[in-house]
Amino acid sequence: MKDMIRIRGARENNLKNVSLDIPKHQFVVVTGPSGSGKSTLALDLLQRECQRQYMESNGESGESLEKPAVDSIDGLSPSIAVNQHRTNRNPRSTVGTVTDMYTYLRLIFQKKGERRCLDCQTLIPPPVDEQEAIHCPACARVHEPLTKAAFSFNTPSGACPSCSGLGTVTDINKEAVFQMDKSLEEGAVTFWYDSVRQYYTAILEAAGRYYELDIRGNKALNAYSEAELDLLFHGVESDAFTRHFPHTKPPKTVSKGKFEGVLTGMWRRYQEKNGQSGEAAYFILQECPSCKGERLKKETREVTVCSRTLPSICKSSIHDLHEWIGDVQRFYKQAGDSLLHTVLHDLSVKVERIIRIGLGYLSLDRNSVTLSGGEAQRLRLASILGSGLTGVLYLLDEPTAGLHPKDTDGLVDIMKQLRDLGNTVLVIEHDARVIAEADHVIDVGPAAGRFGGEIVGQGTLAELMNQQASITGAYLKRERRLQGAKRPGNGKTITIHKANKHNLKDVTASFPLQTLTAVTGVSGSGKSSLVFDVLAEATPSHFEGCPHISGLEQVDAIIRVDQAPLSRMQRSNVATYMDLFAYLRKRFAALPAAKERGLNAKSFSFNTPGGRCDRCEGLGQVAVDMHFLSHLQVECPVCHGKRFKKDVLAVTFSGYTIADMLNLRIEESLALFDGQKKLTALLQLLCEVGLGYLQWGQPVTTLSGGEAQRLKLAKELAKQTTGHTLYLLDEPTTGLHPSDIENLFVLLGKLVDAGNTVVVVEHTTELIAASDWVIDMGPGGGDAGGKVVAMGKPQDIAREKSSFTGAFLAPYL
Repeated sequence: MKDMIRIRGARENNLKNVSLDIPKHQFVVVTGPSGSGKSTLALDLLQRECQRQYMESNGESGESLEKPAVDSIDGLSPSIAVNQHRTNRNPRSTVGTVTDMYTYLRLIFQKKGERRCLDCQTLIPPPVDEQEAIHCPACARVHEPLTKAAFSFNTPSGACPSCSGLGTVTDINKEAVFQMDKSLEEGAVTFWYDSVRQYYTAILEAAGRYYELDIRGNKALNAYSEAELDLLFHGVESDAFTRHFPHTKPPKTVSKGKFEGVLTGMWRRYQEKNGQSGEAAYFILQECPSCKGERLKKETREVTVCSRTLPSICKSSIHDLHEWIGDVQRFYKQAGDSLLHTVLHDLSVKVERIIRIGLGYLSLDRNSVTLSGGEAQRLRLASILGSGLTGVLYLLDEPTAGLHPKDTDGLVDIMKQLRDLGNTVLVIEHDARVIAEADHVIDVGPAAGRFGGEIVGQGTLAELMNQQASITGAYLKRERRLQGAKRPGNGKTITIHKANKHNLKDVTASFPLQTLTAVTGVSGSGKSSLVFDVLAEATPSHFEGCPHISGLEQVDAIIRVDQAPLSRMQRSNVATYMDLFAYLRKRFAALPAAKERGLNAKSFSFNTPGGRCDRCEGLGQVAVDMHFLSHLQVECPVCHGKRFKKDVLAVTFSGYTIADMLNLRIEESLALFDGQKKLTALLQLLCEVGLGYLQWGQPVTTLSGGEAQRLKLAKELAKQTTGHTLYLLDEPTTGLHPSDIENLFVLLGKLVDAGNTVVVVEHTTELIAASDWVIDMGPGGGDAGGKVVAMGKPQDIAREKSSFTGAFLAPYL
């Protein structure tokens, strides 16, 4: 028992009375097709039962957290789940702060920082005692000691006063608001519609008469005097305008010319509505003019250690930070100073660990909100290793997501180190190389939804490949891989010329039309910058990050499908996102049982009062305050998770209530709508993109990045498009089992064969090898990337010795 987690009779979600022994203190991989029950086993079953037992052991009532549908789970350890869902959206949270590396650096700069005298600019050596005032050796000017807090952009004593430590300031894009060559009557203020324009023009003309200014509705703004423009921009009560008329009291009424000012009004509404005003699109983030994005006060941002300032270190990559740490260690070792030995050693170990898992291209000042799910998870994983915890069950959700094969070995090493500390590492994963390195593999299947939920194989990869029921073993055993169509294209291309966005370095790259093109390279090499920040943002008349893109006129539409979250609203689900739910509500409202009860389509909505449960307001869950822990969401005690009132749940369609329908999987519901062509086509499309296992009512906030992207793809494909469409996809295979990648590959092929062009940013070697054209970026990440390493057919990339991607392609060609 001590060496096993013993599960008996698990029936959670689609698990079919599963009984299973999971070896402890080992590196265990759970694999299987998407929707087969992997996440249910690891996160819904093990994680939730760990939380429930933790609450009970602390004297809390375990009833508030529902017990999973399982007879028993014995041998559990305290668990830590490291998944891809990002909850920290704080603009002050950076790579440096979430990993504590910035804390180490602040201590180093406090103790060893050299500063310039505020009077004579003489270099002042590091203080001997941090508590005492420091005297300039040249002019004797007294300087207050700099504390650790003075190097933090999250404290008043360290933050730049202009931007409060954010490094950016919000401003209004005046060029978008005003067209200076037009008059007010011609629409000089771009967001004023007719009636508003007439109303404000009358007030401005009245103000003109009040101040004897020549303000007329038919006068172009570029003919306005400075005072007239200040009146229009800032209003009669602003300092900007009253300086022109210091002895004149502003008008008290609108009829006399009391005008707020266009910009002043925009700022007021923006602040009152927390950035959600109607004119929010006119507000832009700009680099702070005071600190130039360096976040700190002038005095602290100029302090140096080994000739580097703290902001300059934070702006460069973690690779550069590692070199600087080496310089500091050598300098102070030669000086016989061991004061920072422990700090520098611990920081160096942390940095090396992050580089080992392929994240050395990140910079410390990178906002954590901008990290992908895979990046955030690997960063947290590297930080956890430093904690030294033992006897813990770590639950990881596809940590290789977004990771180049080159860096997989480093990630596996990290997970093995966690195991060697005496922990159990349970990983949901599809990557064949990770599966091969596992001590124990659990294969869940054989398919998705109600066709899954069984353990179809267990053991090492070699043992799995000899188990007939194992879907993963059978796939990895067979010789056949994805078969590329080797399309030549239509002979035309879209070419990006000399792109310099982010880390791109004068990149020129061509995308053949009517082909499947894979853009590859290590993490941070510039793939997304090229495809999504340059190509996706382009129009025939405007180019982002490059002087020119030729060939755009040959496509009729560009559809961008990335992994950005679909919604942060808990109420948004698969059915509402795909516009399926409105149809379903109408069907229920048309039933005789609904009409008898006086119910309409609105009654079957969980988003509006009426038919929904009043206690949980249609969410099916209520929050429980855990005091010092995060809030827990538990089943609503009134509707028991059904979301609706009893009279609404009394109405059934084909034996299903509206709540049952929301719990039904897409593929299961197909048979219910025979003859309904439009609805069936939508449901079939969801199955084709590999999402048939999702429930109608599954919140989109619970979807992985790959699932969210495939849902977007299905929505785009459901639209009727004409002409040549350019589809841009960001790692569409994320979260897909190899057998599901085949289905996605067929779908992408159909798009190309229909006369379209598909470009995928991708790491899955098998899909890259089956593509028609490859653009390989690199050679490294961050500053070490941003170039085209190789461009051509997959065979050409495999022959390119400088390509990291090419080295992994050969076995698939």
